[in-house]
Amino acid sequence: MKKQVLALSILALAAGGAFAQANDTLAKIKASGVITEGVRESSGLSYTLGNGQYTGFHYDICANIIKDLEKAAGKKLETKYQPVTSQNRIPLVQNGTVDIECGSTTNNATRQKDVAFAVTTYVEEVRIAVKANSGITSIKDLNGKTVATTTGTTSVQTLRKNERAGGIDFKELYGKDHSDSFLLLESGRADAFVMDGSILASNIAKSKSPADYKIVGEVLSVEPIAIMIRKDDPAFKKAVDDSIKAQIKSGELNKLWDKWFLQPIPPANVKIGLALSDATKDAWANPNDKPMEDYAAKK
Repeated sequence: MKKQVLALSILALAAGGAFAQANDTLAKIKASGVITEGVRESSGLSYTLGNGQYTGFHYDICANIIKDLEKAAGKKLETKYQPVTSQNRIPLVQNGTVDIECGSTTNNATRQKDVAFAVTTYVEEVRIAVKANSGITSIKDLNGKTVATTTGTTSVQTLRKNERAGGIDFKELYGKDHSDSFLLLESGRADAFVMDGSILASNIAKSKSPADYKIVGEVLSVEPIAIMIRKDDPAFKKAVDDSIKAQIKSGELNKLWDKWFLQPIPPANVKIGLALSDATKDAWANPNDKPMEDYAAKK
């Protein structure tokens, strides 16, 4: 009987340790020597070059974070890349598959119930991309048109909620990822693609004929974009936040902005040409993890 009690105690201790580690990412990565990074295939801030190679603005920020986490762990970490989509990114962070998600996720109040966000690294403006010869210049011109967006994103809901969208009727088409959504516009199956401005600009820059497209209309919403991590893990959040704040202070984020938005980028070596906005400058000057609802309240 004593042996059974001892065995059960050992199992309980092991289970308790596993549970604690599941909520302590620093302990988990230190014990395993591995960190799993969530990356995107076709986001404006993280994308693939093929053959398992990933790159982009958020990818570089996360590479710097991982260097700082190695110092905290006291060892070199192996980085495993886990491609994520708009639909599965939150569940994969929640269930422990992904330790740090470095795509282009909007920090909002609903998502904060399930995951946590590091301090904002980029403040996005949701816009409309169309073909240059479409004649579409604003929301009102979308009446009777087909609008594409990406499954699992909030862009079409944002468009429908816009005060200027009253009485406008349009059909929705969904791409499985951002490149698929842009293909809907490129192929003529959609008249417009509604998404984060950086994603629109990036897809246009990488297209066969960038001059054939333009970003038009009103700013549909202002959204803080942040690196996503597990909820209720204060030590890991502090480590990630501290790294980002250090990158802001050192000027590293400014350098990365210049590299990814103002210089030619792979694979086509074309310039996105997106200037650093006042909203992003303010987020860097006053680091915070406020959700998008706080930004809407400022209007």
